[in-house]
Amino acid sequence: VLAPTFGLLVVSRFVSGLPHGAYFGMAAVVASALVPPARRARAVASTLVGLTVANIVGVPLATMLGQQLGWRTTYATVVGVALLTLAAVELLVPRVAALEGASPRREVSALQRPVVWLTLLVGTIGFGGFFAVYSYIAPTLTELGGLSPARIPFVLALLGVGMTVGTLLGGRMADWSVLRTLVLGPVLTVATLLAFTVTAHGQVTATVTVFALTIVMAVWLPALTTRLLDVSGDGKALAATLNHSALNMANALGAWLGGLVIAAGFGFTAPAVVGAGLAVAGLVVLAASVVVERRSRSLDVADLLAA
Repeated sequence: VLAPTFGLLVVSRFVSGLPHGAYFGMAAVVASALVPPARRARAVASTLVGLTVANIVGVPLATMLGQQLGWRTTYATVVGVALLTLAAVELLVPRVAALEGASPRREVSALQRPVVWLTLLVGTIGFGGFFAVYSYIAPTLTELGGLSPARIPFVLALLGVGMTVGTLLGGRMADWSVLRTLVLGPVLTVATLLAFTVTAHGQVTATVTVFALTIVMAVWLPALTTRLLDVSGDGKALAATLNHSALNMANALGAWLGGLVIAAGFGFTAPAVVGAGLAVAGLVVLAASVVVERRSRSLDVADLLAA
Protein backbone atom coordinates (compact mmCIF):
# COMPACT_ATOMS: atom_id res chain seq x y z
CA VAL A 1 0.00 0.00 0.00
CA LEU A 2 2.83 2.40 0.87
CA ALA A 3 5.30 1.33 -1.85
CA PRO A 4 7.01 4.47 -3.24
CA THR A 5 8.48 2.68 -6.29
CA PHE A 6 7.41 -0.02 -8.71
CA GLY A 7 10.36 -2.21 -7.70
CA LEU A 8 9.34 -2.24 -4.05
CA LEU A 9 5.75 -2.96 -5.08
CA VAL A 10 6.89 -6.05 -7.01
CA VAL A 11 9.04 -7.27 -4.12
CA SER A 12 6.18 -6.72 -1.66
CA ARG A 13 3.80 -8.61 -3.94
CA PHE A 14 6.24 -11.52 -4.14
CA VAL A 15 6.69 -11.67 -0.36
CA SER A 16 2.94 -11.46 0.26
CA GLY A 17 2.47 -14.48 -2.01
CA LEU A 18 4.86 -16.71 -0.08
CA PRO A 19 2.36 -17.81 2.62
CA HIS A 20 -0.28 -18.76 0.04
CA GLY A 21 0.59 -22.43 -0.37
CA ALA A 22 1.40 -22.89 3.32
CA TYR A 23 -1.95 -21.46 4.37
CA PHE A 24 -4.06 -23.59 2.05
CA GLY A 25 -1.97 -26.67 2.71
CA MET A 26 -2.44 -26.38 6.47
CA ALA A 27 -6.11 -25.48 5.99
CA ALA A 28 -6.64 -28.77 4.17
CA VAL A 29 -4.89 -30.72 6.95
CA VAL A 30 -6.89 -28.99 9.70
CA ALA A 31 -10.22 -29.34 7.86
CA SER A 32 -9.69 -33.06 7.24
CA ALA A 33 -8.89 -33.54 10.94
CA LEU A 34 -12.13 -31.90 12.06
CA VAL A 35 -14.53 -34.31 10.33
CA PRO A 36 -15.14 -38.07 10.13
CA PRO A 37 -13.09 -39.92 7.46
CA ALA A 38 -16.15 -40.25 5.22
CA ARG A 39 -16.37 -36.44 4.89
CA ARG A 40 -12.67 -35.60 4.50
CA ALA A 41 -12.77 -34.65 0.84
CA ARG A 42 -15.78 -32.39 1.36
CA ALA A 43 -13.92 -30.66 4.18
CA VAL A 44 -10.92 -30.15 1.93
CA ALA A 45 -13.20 -28.82 -0.80
CA SER A 46 -14.66 -26.28 1.61
CA THR A 47 -11.20 -24.77 2.15
CA LEU A 48 -10.76 -24.41 -1.61
CA VAL A 49 -14.10 -22.71 -2.21
CA GLY A 50 -12.62 -19.40 -1.07
CA LEU A 51 -10.33 -19.44 -4.10
CA THR A 52 -13.25 -19.94 -6.47
CA VAL A 53 -15.52 -17.40 -4.77
CA ALA A 54 -12.69 -14.88 -5.12
CA ASN A 55 -13.15 -15.10 -8.89
CA ILE A 56 -16.84 -14.23 -8.50
CA VAL A 57 -16.62 -11.44 -5.93
CA GLY A 58 -13.02 -10.54 -5.14
CA VAL A 59 -11.64 -9.95 -8.63
CA PRO A 60 -14.51 -7.71 -9.86
CA LEU A 61 -14.55 -5.83 -6.54
CA ALA A 62 -10.80 -5.28 -6.57
CA THR A 63 -10.97 -4.02 -10.15
CA MET A 64 -13.79 -1.62 -9.31
CA LEU A 65 -11.96 -0.26 -6.25
CA GLY A 66 -8.79 0.23 -8.28
CA GLN A 67 -10.64 2.07 -11.03
CA GLN A 68 -12.63 4.33 -8.71
CA LEU A 69 -10.28 4.94 -5.77
CA GLY A 70 -6.83 3.95 -7.00
CA TRP A 71 -4.77 0.80 -6.77
CA ARG A 72 -3.52 1.54 -3.23
CA THR A 73 -7.12 1.30 -2.01
CA THR A 74 -7.34 -2.22 -3.42
CA TYR A 75 -4.28 -3.37 -1.51
CA ALA A 76 -5.49 -1.63 1.67
CA THR A 77 -8.77 -3.54 1.36
CA VAL A 78 -6.86 -6.80 1.01
CA VAL A 79 -4.96 -5.97 4.21
CA GLY A 80 -8.27 -5.39 5.98
CA VAL A 81 -9.70 -8.68 4.75
CA ALA A 82 -6.52 -10.48 5.85
CA LEU A 83 -6.81 -9.04 9.36
CA LEU A 84 -10.46 -10.11 9.56
CA THR A 85 -9.44 -13.59 8.39
CA LEU A 86 -6.73 -13.79 11.04
CA ALA A 87 -9.25 -12.87 13.73
CA ALA A 88 -11.82 -15.35 12.38
CA VAL A 89 -9.29 -18.20 12.38
CA GLU A 90 -8.19 -17.36 15.92
CA LEU A 91 -11.75 -17.16 17.25
CA LEU A 92 -13.66 -19.75 15.22
CA VAL A 93 -11.35 -22.54 14.02
CA PRO A 94 -11.08 -25.33 16.62
CA ARG A 95 -7.61 -26.20 17.90
CA VAL A 96 -6.15 -29.30 16.25
CA ALA A 97 -3.36 -30.99 18.18
CA ALA A 98 -0.17 -31.78 16.30
CA LEU A 99 0.61 -35.43 15.72
CA GLU A 100 2.70 -37.02 18.43
CA GLY A 101 6.37 -36.64 17.55
CA ALA A 102 5.65 -34.13 14.79
CA SER A 103 8.77 -32.40 13.49
CA PRO A 104 10.17 -30.84 10.32
CA ARG A 105 12.14 -34.04 9.71
CA ARG A 106 8.97 -36.14 9.75
CA GLU A 107 7.28 -33.71 7.37
CA VAL A 108 10.19 -33.91 4.93
CA SER A 109 9.87 -37.70 5.00
CA ALA A 110 6.99 -37.31 2.55
CA LEU A 111 9.55 -36.42 -0.12
CA GLN A 112 11.06 -39.90 0.21
CA ARG A 113 7.87 -41.40 -1.19
CA PRO A 114 7.85 -41.70 -5.02
CA VAL A 115 4.04 -41.79 -5.05
CA VAL A 116 3.98 -38.28 -3.52
CA TRP A 117 6.15 -36.90 -6.33
CA LEU A 118 4.03 -38.68 -8.94
CA THR A 119 0.81 -37.30 -7.46
CA LEU A 120 2.28 -33.79 -7.50
CA LEU A 121 3.24 -34.38 -11.13
CA VAL A 122 -0.37 -35.32 -11.92
CA GLY A 123 -1.41 -31.85 -10.77
CA THR A 124 1.42 -30.07 -12.59
CA ILE A 125 0.77 -31.76 -15.92
CA GLY A 126 -2.95 -32.48 -15.75
CA PHE A 127 -4.07 -29.05 -14.58
CA GLY A 128 -1.72 -27.48 -17.10
CA GLY A 129 -4.30 -28.49 -19.69
CA PHE A 130 -6.89 -26.20 -18.14
CA PHE A 131 -4.51 -23.26 -17.83
CA ALA A 132 -3.43 -23.63 -21.47
CA VAL A 133 -6.95 -22.48 -22.38
CA TYR A 134 -7.83 -20.31 -19.40
CA SER A 135 -4.72 -18.12 -19.82
CA TYR A 136 -5.96 -16.99 -23.24
CA ILE A 137 -9.68 -17.16 -22.67
CA ALA A 138 -10.33 -13.43 -23.18
CA PRO A 139 -8.78 -13.14 -26.69
CA THR A 140 -10.23 -16.53 -27.63
CA LEU A 141 -13.77 -15.48 -26.74
CA THR A 142 -13.44 -12.10 -28.47
CA GLU A 143 -11.54 -13.21 -31.58
CA LEU A 144 -13.32 -16.52 -32.23
CA GLY A 145 -16.50 -16.38 -30.20
CA GLY A 146 -17.40 -12.83 -31.18
CA LEU A 147 -17.98 -11.60 -27.62
CA SER A 148 -17.50 -7.91 -26.98
CA PRO A 149 -14.70 -7.03 -24.54
CA ALA A 150 -17.30 -5.50 -22.22
CA ARG A 151 -18.82 -8.95 -21.64
CA ILE A 152 -15.57 -10.66 -20.67
CA PRO A 153 -15.71 -9.67 -16.94
CA PHE A 154 -19.18 -11.20 -16.70
CA VAL A 155 -17.95 -14.40 -18.35
CA LEU A 156 -15.00 -14.55 -15.95
CA ALA A 157 -17.41 -14.20 -13.02
CA LEU A 158 -19.49 -17.02 -14.51
CA LEU A 159 -16.37 -19.18 -14.69
CA GLY A 160 -15.83 -18.51 -11.00
CA VAL A 161 -19.32 -19.91 -10.39
CA GLY A 162 -18.37 -22.99 -12.39
CA MET A 163 -15.24 -23.49 -10.31
CA THR A 164 -17.26 -23.22 -7.10
CA VAL A 165 -19.84 -25.74 -8.29
CA GLY A 166 -17.12 -28.12 -9.46
CA THR A 167 -15.17 -27.90 -6.21
CA LEU A 168 -18.21 -28.64 -4.05
CA LEU A 169 -19.27 -31.48 -6.36
CA GLY A 170 -15.72 -32.83 -6.43
CA GLY A 171 -15.62 -33.01 -2.65
CA ARG A 172 -18.66 -35.27 -2.60
CA MET A 173 -17.32 -37.39 -5.45
CA ALA A 174 -13.93 -37.81 -3.75
CA ASP A 175 -15.63 -38.99 -0.57
CA TRP A 176 -17.24 -41.63 -2.79
CA SER A 177 -13.92 -42.60 -4.44
CA VAL A 178 -10.72 -40.58 -4.69
CA LEU A 179 -9.17 -42.59 -7.52
CA ARG A 180 -12.34 -42.79 -9.59
CA THR A 181 -12.75 -39.02 -9.31
CA LEU A 182 -9.11 -38.55 -10.36
CA VAL A 183 -9.83 -40.62 -13.47
CA LEU A 184 -13.26 -39.20 -14.30
CA GLY A 185 -12.15 -35.57 -13.91
CA PRO A 186 -9.34 -35.66 -16.51
CA VAL A 187 -11.45 -37.74 -18.90
CA LEU A 188 -14.23 -35.15 -18.82
CA THR A 189 -11.61 -32.40 -19.11
CA VAL A 190 -10.23 -33.97 -22.30
CA ALA A 191 -13.72 -34.31 -23.79
CA THR A 192 -14.61 -30.69 -22.93
CA LEU A 193 -11.34 -29.30 -24.30
CA LEU A 194 -11.76 -31.14 -27.59
CA ALA A 195 -15.37 -29.94 -27.82
CA PHE A 196 -14.13 -26.38 -27.29
CA THR A 197 -12.13 -26.55 -30.53
CA VAL A 198 -15.51 -26.64 -32.29
CA THR A 199 -17.74 -24.59 -29.99
CA ALA A 200 -15.26 -21.72 -29.58
CA HIS A 201 -16.63 -20.13 -32.77
CA GLY A 202 -19.98 -19.13 -31.25
CA GLN A 203 -20.82 -16.76 -28.43
CA VAL A 204 -23.24 -19.00 -26.58
CA THR A 205 -21.55 -22.33 -27.34
CA ALA A 206 -18.11 -21.00 -26.36
CA THR A 207 -19.38 -19.59 -23.07
CA VAL A 208 -21.27 -22.75 -22.17
CA THR A 209 -18.30 -24.98 -22.99
CA VAL A 210 -15.84 -22.92 -20.97
CA PHE A 211 -18.30 -22.89 -18.07
CA ALA A 212 -18.45 -26.69 -18.28
CA LEU A 213 -14.65 -26.81 -18.43
CA THR A 214 -14.31 -24.93 -15.16
CA ILE A 215 -16.69 -27.37 -13.50
CA VAL A 216 -14.98 -30.56 -14.67
CA MET A 217 -11.53 -29.11 -13.92
CA ALA A 218 -12.49 -28.17 -10.37
CA VAL A 219 -14.10 -31.57 -9.77
CA TRP A 220 -10.79 -33.37 -9.38
CA LEU A 221 -8.97 -30.75 -7.27
CA PRO A 222 -10.33 -31.95 -3.87
CA ALA A 223 -9.54 -35.54 -4.88
CA LEU A 224 -5.96 -34.61 -5.74
CA THR A 225 -5.44 -32.93 -2.36
CA THR A 226 -7.07 -35.84 -0.52
CA ARG A 227 -4.85 -38.36 -2.30
CA LEU A 228 -1.77 -36.42 -1.25
CA LEU A 229 -2.97 -36.55 2.35
CA ASP A 230 -3.47 -40.32 1.97
CA VAL A 231 -0.06 -41.16 0.49
CA SER A 232 2.21 -38.72 2.33
CA GLY A 233 2.52 -40.61 5.62
CA ASP A 234 3.83 -38.29 8.35
CA GLY A 235 4.34 -35.41 5.93
CA LYS A 236 0.75 -34.41 5.27
CA ALA A 237 1.22 -30.68 5.84
CA LEU A 238 4.21 -30.45 3.50
CA ALA A 239 2.52 -32.56 0.81
CA ALA A 240 -0.68 -30.49 0.90
CA THR A 241 1.37 -27.31 0.72
CA LEU A 242 3.39 -28.58 -2.23
CA ASN A 243 0.13 -29.31 -4.02
CA HIS A 244 -0.40 -25.57 -4.45
CA SER A 245 3.15 -25.22 -5.74
CA ALA A 246 2.35 -27.92 -8.29
CA LEU A 247 -0.79 -26.05 -9.39
CA ASN A 248 1.19 -22.83 -9.79
CA MET A 249 3.64 -24.74 -11.96
CA ALA A 250 0.67 -26.06 -13.94
CA ASN A 251 -0.40 -22.46 -14.50
CA ALA A 252 3.03 -21.57 -15.86
CA LEU A 253 3.32 -24.75 -17.97
CA GLY A 254 -0.12 -24.41 -19.51
CA ALA A 255 0.25 -20.71 -20.26
CA TRP A 256 3.68 -21.27 -21.81
CA LEU A 257 2.62 -24.16 -24.06
CA GLY A 258 -0.61 -22.42 -25.02
CA GLY A 259 1.33 -19.31 -25.93
CA LEU A 260 3.78 -21.32 -28.03
CA VAL A 261 1.10 -22.82 -30.28
CA ILE A 262 -0.66 -19.47 -30.67
CA ALA A 263 2.61 -17.75 -31.54
CA ALA A 264 3.34 -20.54 -34.03
CA GLY A 265 0.20 -19.57 -35.95
CA PHE A 266 -2.05 -22.51 -35.04
CA GLY A 267 -4.83 -20.25 -33.77
CA PHE A 268 -6.71 -19.79 -30.53
CA THR A 269 -8.19 -23.30 -30.54
CA ALA A 270 -4.74 -24.91 -30.52
CA PRO A 271 -4.26 -24.47 -26.74
CA ALA A 272 -7.33 -26.65 -26.20
CA VAL A 273 -5.67 -29.47 -28.16
CA VAL A 274 -2.47 -29.00 -26.15
CA GLY A 275 -4.55 -28.97 -22.98
CA ALA A 276 -6.24 -32.24 -23.89
CA GLY A 277 -2.82 -33.78 -24.42
CA LEU A 278 -1.66 -32.58 -21.01
CA ALA A 279 -4.76 -34.00 -19.33
CA VAL A 280 -4.11 -37.38 -20.96
CA ALA A 281 -0.49 -37.22 -19.80
CA GLY A 282 -1.77 -36.52 -16.29
CA LEU A 283 -3.84 -39.69 -16.47
CA VAL A 284 -0.76 -41.69 -17.49
CA VAL A 285 1.18 -40.33 -14.51
CA LEU A 286 -1.77 -41.15 -12.23
CA ALA A 287 -1.72 -44.74 -13.46
CA ALA A 288 2.02 -44.90 -12.76
CA SER A 289 1.46 -43.58 -9.23
CA VAL A 290 -1.15 -46.26 -8.54
CA VAL A 291 1.24 -48.99 -9.75
CA VAL A 292 4.04 -47.64 -7.55
CA GLU A 293 1.71 -47.42 -4.54
CA ARG A 294 0.46 -50.99 -4.94
CA ARG A 295 3.99 -52.35 -5.35
CA SER A 296 5.03 -50.50 -2.21
CA ARG A 297 2.14 -52.02 -0.28
CA SER A 298 3.00 -55.49 -1.57
CA LEU A 299 6.59 -55.07 -0.39
CA ASP A 300 5.41 -53.88 3.02
CA VAL A 301 3.14 -56.92 3.37
CA ALA A 302 5.95 -59.24 2.26
CA ASP A 303 8.31 -57.72 4.84
CA LEU A 304 5.65 -58.12 7.54
CA LEU A 305 5.08 -61.78 6.67
CA ALA A 306 8.82 -62.44 6.59
CA ALA A 307 9.20 -60.94 10.04
